[in-house]
Formats: sequence, structure tokens, C-alpha cells
Amino acid sequence: MLLFLDVDGTLLPFGAAGAYPAYAPRFEVPGVRDSHPLLSRVDPALGARLAALDCELVWATTWMDDANVCLAPWLGLPQLPLVDWPDEEEFPAPLHWKTRPLVDWAAGRPFVWVDDEITDADRAWVAGHHPERALLHRVDHRRGLTDADFSVLEEWIGASRARR
Repeated sequence: MLLFLDVDGTLLPFGAAGAYPAYAPRFEVPGVRDSHPLLSRVDPALGARLAALDCELVWATTWMDDANVCLAPWLGLPQLPLVDWPDEEEFPAPLHWKTRPLVDWAAGRPFVWVDDEITDADRAWVAGHHPERALLHRVDHRRGLTDADFSVLEEWIGASRARR
């Protein structure tokens, strides 16, 4: 089972100051000239929690390989595969521009997509165009992934595995 993982608003919350803990004053990656100034907002414990979901983690973010260079080490994750986004920028409204490429990337496999921009239109399109189970889980961009989000993911993944 795949788990497509967004970064901005999902792992890296955009809440007001004080809405998230500051885990480090600034995360510097050796050998990387300009580390991302917001990485200190990312809870490093999320890596172990994501790995424990027993899914194939895949970056589904515009960060591209910067997610592997900057973020994966902070989270204690190995380098993850990356969704290669198409060059097209025109997708039929109201679908999110990631929806079709993620379904293509999944190639008929069950998947979870965790993002802060998922809508009901994306859910409906996936339900009509993807032959396997899929959970499109929207995260509150102000808080990023929370215990409540992990509960939803764990329950859905467990139920999906029990069906197989």
C-alpha cells in the first residue's frame, strides 16, 4: 500500500506562532547551503510514526528531491521515491493538480494521500477512476499531522489490510 505524503501544510504546519512546538532553532543540513528556514516547525517524531504505518512512503510534494535531502534526515527516514509531476499546469477544475498524477502513479494499487488541499471533488474523481481502495485525507494546514490524523490513517490502513 502506498502513502503519498505532502510536505507544506502536512508535515510542515503553517499555524500561528505558538500553534506548534519549535523543535530546533534552525535545522541545518550538512552540505546543503540553504536549509529551509521553516524546518524547525516539523516534529522529528513524525518520521517514526509514518514508518510505523507499514506503507510504502512516497513524496507527493513540489519539494521534489529537497524532501530527501533536507527533510528525510530530520525525520529519520530513508530516501523515499518521488512522484514526478507532469509539466502540464492545466487540469480541469475543480480537481487538484496532483489528483490525476497520483492515481497514475498508484497504477491500480491501494493508496493513502495525505495533503492539506484535498477536496470532495478529488475524492469523487478518485472513486470513479481508481479500481482499488483509496483514502484521501485532508490535514489542517495550521497544525499539520496530528494524533487524530494518525488515528484515521491507522484505522483505514488496518481495515484495508484486513480485507485483503
